[in-house]
Amino acid sequence: MAIDYKKSGVDVEAGDSLVEWLQKKAPLSKHQEHLQKHTLDGIGGFASLFSLGFKKFQDPVLITCTDGVGTKVKIASQFNRYEGVGQDLVAMCVNDLICTGGEPVLFLDYYATGKLNLEHAKVFLDSVRKACHDSDCLLVGGETAEMPGVYQNQDFDCAGFAIGLVERKNIWGAHLVQEGDVLVGVSSSGFHSNGYSLVRKLFEKDLESYASQLLTPTHLYVKLVKAIQAEKIEVHAAAHVTGGGVDNLPRVIQADQKIKLKKWSWPEIFKEAQRRSQMSDLQMLKTFNCGIGFCFFAPSQSVSALEKQILAHGFEAKNLGIVTHKKEKSIDESSEIWIE
Repeated sequence: MAIDYKKSGVDVEAGDSLVEWLQKKAPLSKHQEHLQKHTLDGIGGFASLFSLGFKKFQDPVLITCTDGVGTKVKIASQFNRYEGVGQDLVAMCVNDLICTGGEPVLFLDYYATGKLNLEHAKVFLDSVRKACHDSDCLLVGGETAEMPGVYQNQDFDCAGFAIGLVERKNIWGAHLVQEGDVLVGVSSSGFHSNGYSLVRKLFEKDLESYASQLLTPTHLYVKLVKAIQAEKIEVHAAAHVTGGGVDNLPRVIQADQKIKLKKWSWPEIFKEAQRRSQMSDLQMLKTFNCGIGFCFFAPSQSVSALEKQILAHGFEAKNLGIVTHKKEKSIDESSEIWIE
């Protein structure tokens, strides 16, 4: 008896039907419709083609980001909860991208599993599509891979790729950060998509009780950043707080600067993780986001306007501290962060 591709575990027809389903999904936002006009070839082809003829940019710089969701996918597959993972994937990429002061334009995804379950894949991809809609970017392609023998049971993995644009003169970063700049933190929705190898271990005995909390999708901060820019609020730099927690913050300061952080009140889920792990405050802050998913570095005169926009977009705002000179005395002279 002949052995074909389908008998080996790969269903090409199922993959094709998923592409057809995704092509029919609508509607697009007005901004996405504008982006669609610049798309010469999108979902379904070998590659996506996009015209860079944007009138709003005089000296555009291309921004590229890629990321995944990590072992959070294990909890999603265990409980058949795929509806938030697509947002996690988009958020992990676009939240990095906007730290440049730019805006996401295009997104591509990669979804791999042992056996393609169309319903699970559709829920995941619909989540990706909605998150792209909420981030004002266009889903223009991706890849769905069946890999029997590599992934077992309902195991899957995913990766995202975001492309954006920024006007060269408007790029945020360390070159703008000054001593005295204030760190304004924006609340997270929980652990976001980081530290889940440890999180799963900490909550493994009662995982079902915490599954909904642990699967809360990562916040999207794109519209917040766009609103801040539309209001012309001065911002010097921004940091997406991911794996490594506060160690993400020094990535956007200059070599002769350091950060003096204030303590802040953590959401209960992080307090529970600390009780179970017995980690010190510093260990927690260098592992998890501890309730802060994004951070702006801005002059003191911008703080009030920033906080107003953060609250208007449904987040909490926290004054996290200031940027100082490295010569200022600190507890640990080798560290770029001084936590009071």
